[in-house]
Amino acid sequence: MHLAPWKSAMPALRMALCALALPSAVWAGDCVKTVRWYDDAPYAFKGVDGEVQGFSSDLIREALVRMGCTTRFVEMPWARALVELEAGRLDILPGALKTPERERFAYFSRPINRSPNVLFVSKAAAEKYRLKNLTDMVGTDFRLGAQIGVAYGPEYVALQSNPAFVERLVPITQRRSAWKMVEAGRLDGMIADEVTGLVELQQLGISQSVVKTKVIVSSESAMVALSRQSLTRGFVDALDRSLNGMLADGRYKQLWEHYMPCPAAAEGLGCR
Repeated sequence: MHLAPWKSAMPALRMALCALALPSAVWAGDCVKTVRWYDDAPYAFKGVDGEVQGFSSDLIREALVRMGCTTRFVEMPWARALVELEAGRLDILPGALKTPERERFAYFSRPINRSPNVLFVSKAAAEKYRLKNLTDMVGTDFRLGAQIGVAYGPEYVALQSNPAFVERLVPITQRRSAWKMVEAGRLDGMIADEVTGLVELQQLGISQSVVKTKVIVSSESAMVALSRQSLTRGFVDALDRSLNGMLADGRYKQLWEHYMPCPAAAEGLGCR
């Protein structure tokens, strides 16, 4: 698999966002929206110039520019971002799966990415366990790293009501350090976005000792979550129009193929 040069800083690319984008809506007063980011290449990371970049970061930045708004990136872990979004202290959280629990405090945009959550395991665990789905972990001593506050899809949510499955979970706060735990045998596996997992394992130099399995945990599309406390349904509709425009004029595809290790799908979301 060929990996795109996502690590290189692209100041000119970010400058082009404003030049190419025409506002589809202008919001009264100063329109500055807080957007969560965390080191999660190729979706979000800091370039060598210190600026936040990545597929999701550039996508939201430009979508807001087209609405006449600007972005203030705020770095925070996922679990805290959900708390801040619910309280209205954070406006926008890209890359979220829609769940009934989250819909209590968040609006959701149109889909922005279709990259499945898959199970990654150590080479030793791959030989020891023959897993076809998450349920197969029940009754074993498999140790599954699970990020706090992360929704991995309907199957995972349903299994959380099964005490025998919950016993297999080891809560983690940072995925990058957890990959090392998998390599060292302190965890047997972890669920992650397919693209993110492959990129991070290559970054850490452990893509030979921690491998992707055929277990697809969820294939729902990721969306943008927006705080019900600080934003309106009208703002979400305007964001959707802006994102639709980026899909229609090819900008989404351009950003995707700059950062991702695969060509964009024909329908515009995820890998081909």
